[in-house]
Amino acid sequence: MDQRHFDIELRQLKEKLLSMAARVEGLINHSIEALKKKDAAMAEAIFGLDKEIDRMEIDIEEQAISLIARRQPAAGDLRFLVGVIKINNDLERIGDHGVNIAQNALRLVGQPDVKPLIDIPRMADLTVGMLKDSLDSFVSGDPVKARQVCTRDDQVDDLKDQILEELSTIMMKKPEIIARGMSLILVSRNLERIADLATDISEEAIYISQGEVIKHRIDQRLS
Repeated sequence: MDQRHFDIELRQLKEKLLSMAARVEGLINHSIEALKKKDAAMAEAIFGLDKEIDRMEIDIEEQAISLIARRQPAAGDLRFLVGVIKINNDLERIGDHGVNIAQNALRLVGQPDVKPLIDIPRMADLTVGMLKDSLDSFVSGDPVKARQVCTRDDQVDDLKDQILEELSTIMMKKPEIIARGMSLILVSRNLERIADLATDISEEAIYISQGEVIKHRIDQRLS
């Protein structure tokens, strides 16, 4: 097979990964909507989406490994394939966190609000924005945008800490809402993990475009 055919295979693999990413993003958005609306049917639909994402992850990984074995790529093509395998895994894990959010949404169906649901939707908007931009940086090969995503992770961490503090205070005063409060705390923790994985995708985007490994060193790179 010539390089032209290999380039077509790489493009097809990239398109599959982006299709999976769109489904993962939709899953996260639907899980948050289910939480906000306390909609059991919407939350339960998440489980079917997750199974589809799991199937896509296996297909993409097998195709990427096959290309490495058959073509023995070097330099940029090898970095791309290794990066695709890692991003593919990150996206599957993000889908799992979306399922966790949906499970907690189901626990809150029919229950009165612990407090107005303001901070968690805000946290979700920040997290989904990070995920979008991390994938955009991968598609466009933009390391500047990727680094900017990494700096936004602290905002999500701060909101998670704020939610934990506020809900812990309420639960101490009203023990009867502990179960509902814990469900919201778990939602915030899953959103924080999604933001961490979006950061990982940005780091992979930098690796693919520049061959630079910045994991655990992003703060130094930005200083």
